[in-house]
Amino acid sequence: MADPMHQFQIQKIVELPTVTVPGLGAIDLSITNSVFAMLLAATLIVVFYAAAARKAVVPGRLQTVGEMLYGLVDGLAESIIGHDGKKFLPFVFTLFAFVLFMNIQGMFLVFTATSQLAVTLTLGLMVILTVVGVGFAKNGLKFFKLFAPSGVPWPLYFLLVPIEILSFLIRPITLGLRLFGNMLGGHVVLKIFAGFVVALGGLGVLGWAGAALALSSVVALTALEFMVAFLQAFVFAVLTCVYLNDVVHLDSH
Repeated sequence: MADPMHQFQIQKIVELPTVTVPGLGAIDLSITNSVFAMLLAATLIVVFYAAAARKAVVPGRLQTVGEMLYGLVDGLAESIIGHDGKKFLPFVFTLFAFVLFMNIQGMFLVFTATSQLAVTLTLGLMVILTVVGVGFAKNGLKFFKLFAPSGVPWPLYFLLVPIEILSFLIRPITLGLRLFGNMLGGHVVLKIFAGFVVALGGLGVLGWAGAALALSSVVALTALEFMVAFLQAFVFAVLTCVYLNDVVHLDSH
């Protein structure tokens, strides 16, 4: 049976020179399979919405799907953040689409970008840095009120404030780990069951029954993985809206 972890190995596709950046050190600019997968996802998003945005008397399938996804995130942002959700819709929708396309294309390609912790943690860090930036821009130093909710007896602040700060700091980690864990685990299980199909199929008549069962499991798991690919992108967008709502409506805390 093939190594189920081999599919997650980073490999160089295009060799490029290494440059030295002051303060960061040497950086290898080579294009890896991870970089290629992310570039492909970004390109597919642009192509998809360029095709979906074509004016037509009767909306086609692409336009219907594109409008459905946009409307889903639009309604999500407005329901969680309120009227201010429109301001953050481009950011939230871009994250949603990027994660969704990376997840789905990973079902067709050998490599899945969201199965790399570095990718998912970077996305989580982008979310939190945006939340901090919006928090200070909208509230100034009152941003720190986020860690000291009102209506709490003052002695409890000695316990509550450190917990709130720690909870805030681990948000990018939980965002990244949730997406990474689901995509990694799902692809590993698929690879293992696919390996069972090949291994059992070569054992003769007795192995064919097991191979058939493993194959049916692969089909079911593949359908489940497509659903998980969408749900993980949706959950990422939901949590992004929740975190933005915390700083947009800080006065209600």
